[in-house]
Amino acid sequence: MTDQAVDISGPVKASGAEDPSGGAAPRFFGRERELKALREDIERAGLDTLAGRKTPRARVLLIAGRPGSGRSALAEELAAALTGADVAEAASGAAGALPWTARGTGSGDYPDGVLRAGLTDPGGERVPTERTAGEILGLLGLAVPPGADGDELSEMVREALAVRRVVLLLDDAADAEQVDPLLPENPHCLVVATATGPLTGIPDVRPCTLGGLEAGAAARSLARTIGQVRVTVDPRTAQTLAEECGGQPAALALVGGLLAAHPRTSVADVAGQLRGLPDAGDQQPTGARPLARAFRLVHDSLPTAAARILRLLALAPAGLADAHTASALAGCSVSAARSTLDDFVRLGLVRTDGAAHPQYAVRGCLAPMLRDLLEDRERPAEIQLARARMLERTVRRLQSCRAVTEPEDAGARRKLAGLPRSLRFPNAEEAGVWLRQRQPALLASARLAVADGELDTLARRLVAALVRALAAHRGTEAAAPELYGLHGLVLDVALRRELPREQAAALLNLGDLDARTGRTRAALTRYRAALDAGRAAKDFYATGRAMESVGGAYEELGDYHRAADWYGRALSQRLTQGEREDEARLYGRLGAVHTYAGRYGEALRNWRAAAAGHRRLGGPAAQARALSEAARVQEYAGRPHESLQTCREAVELARRAGDVRLQAALQLRLADTLDRLGDPAAAGLHRIAADRLLGEESSAYEIRSASTES
Repeated sequence: MTDQAVDISGPVKASGAEDPSGGAAPRFFGRERELKALREDIERAGLDTLAGRKTPRARVLLIAGRPGSGRSALAEELAAALTGADVAEAASGAAGALPWTARGTGSGDYPDGVLRAGLTDPGGERVPTERTAGEILGLLGLAVPPGADGDELSEMVREALAVRRVVLLLDDAADAEQVDPLLPENPHCLVVATATGPLTGIPDVRPCTLGGLEAGAAARSLARTIGQVRVTVDPRTAQTLAEECGGQPAALALVGGLLAAHPRTSVADVAGQLRGLPDAGDQQPTGARPLARAFRLVHDSLPTAAARILRLLALAPAGLADAHTASALAGCSVSAARSTLDDFVRLGLVRTDGAAHPQYAVRGCLAPMLRDLLEDRERPAEIQLARARMLERTVRRLQSCRAVTEPEDAGARRKLAGLPRSLRFPNAEEAGVWLRQRQPALLASARLAVADGELDTLARRLVAALVRALAAHRGTEAAAPELYGLHGLVLDVALRRELPREQAAALLNLGDLDARTGRTRAALTRYRAALDAGRAAKDFYATGRAMESVGGAYEELGDYHRAADWYGRALSQRLTQGEREDEARLYGRLGAVHTYAGRYGEALRNWRAAAAGHRRLGGPAAQARALSEAARVQEYAGRPHESLQTCREAVELARRAGDVRLQAALQLRLADTLDRLGDPAAAGLHRIAADRLLGEESSAYEIRSASTES
């Protein structure tokens, strides 16, 4: 056992910071021996250096210990010390912690700061590599391609870290397979990993193994929580209590929180109560029993309503809850839930980020015990009802989050006024902050709801509301990575429930995102599957959209014959439905692929048909563009005089539409055609006309800008 101590009763904070509960801020202390050993390990010559080879990758430090040993706190303290960074709580992550990312001060060996990611979620499942890599790229401010797999994203992480000097903290790794893909190929970076045991498979890693605290150091840890006087009056009992906790920092934090909450209770009373608790059973490892007993003691000391709220926090997505989540789970008021959560913070059961609208995270070492208690004390029907209440509350909050972005006279804003005040947001800015802060929990909630399989109606509503909120606040381009995953969840539900219409919609959305990121063949597969689903649903919109998208994919692949075939199928359906706008667009797409293929006669006929369609729709600008393309085809076909005439028709239409830029472009095309016909003087006049048009537009823009500023 070590004689160093770690206080893990709350987030690490700068000296003098205030704790949300109103007391002094908890501080990391002790573990000097381990910190010294870890620093020496950084400087130690690696196997490659000893062999005379250049070190190809970052050094990996491993802090090993069972949950509750303070391994994450030690890793965070080491990372902060190496970078000279302040720890800033973030609102996302795994393993029930509120992880942080910090930027260095510009000095030291790691001036680019610290990046943190959790590798195990509160349910005990491994976090997929693609999600971890996406989080790291997000912390670096880099765009994540929607739909990219783990290999692609981990390669992006390695490329990004190859030109940086960071500390990468990978918390709660299950095995080496989670860590290895993320290792920077840069010896100037450092990886600090925490795990229960060794990471077999990663070379040259010596674990720093954490045990319990020596009795005296553990007693000093208690004194920091409950006050030195209560320890001094009976030091032997304080030492006995520390021994009952096995010297585990998390267990000490729990009993310390219990004593602090009950100032009239003696240390001897708590030590006796802890000693009198039976072990949970032989199935639990001996080293885990002190923490389990301390947790059970604190849980059983809670009022009935508070104990139930604590158990239900096992259902909180990603281990993250706010007052609304706890309120919905327990069926109590938001204010009562917030007060109870703050009590849990003081007891050391949860952590908080201390924000204006705080989030609370169940401690990762307590999450398995919470789940066991929930299953033991609550009926399955009550658990499912609590989960349904939480999802329904989340849906309503998301609807409110989106509605506040609508104009004042919109129907969504009128519906928003009918919601309870606690569900509304005062303005779009606050709604956006809430969405950004809660996004990891919201995405986890959607994943869990779909995986549940028994709440599919609520799951579909939740995903739809989250898609709309993300699109409203971030835009579809910026939110594309998250939207890709959400459309995948919709597809999972649609396949499970045999809902072909929803299948088609999800596949089309996924195909569009694949096409946008250059995965054209993957998009083609999606579009073909969407076509089959649309036909099964007898959804003419979906089938027409799918056929057009298949044509677009073939066009992107350069297979113009197949592209024309699929555009033609889509056009035939549109013609039977009398959808004139879509007809005109498809004639244009057919004209384009025939042009690319060199079939100028077909191309010209389709561009003429597109122009006629836009004329019937009353769109002179669109008609002018179609005639412009027809003129281009005529020129390609060696008919410059006809091209000249068609282009002049287009110029007149553009003038009538008031489209100055289109007029200028067409004037330049006329000039090029006249040059080829051997009339440079006329060509010069058209170029002058184009310059004049562009100059007039620029002046008009400057006048409008000045008027707006004034």
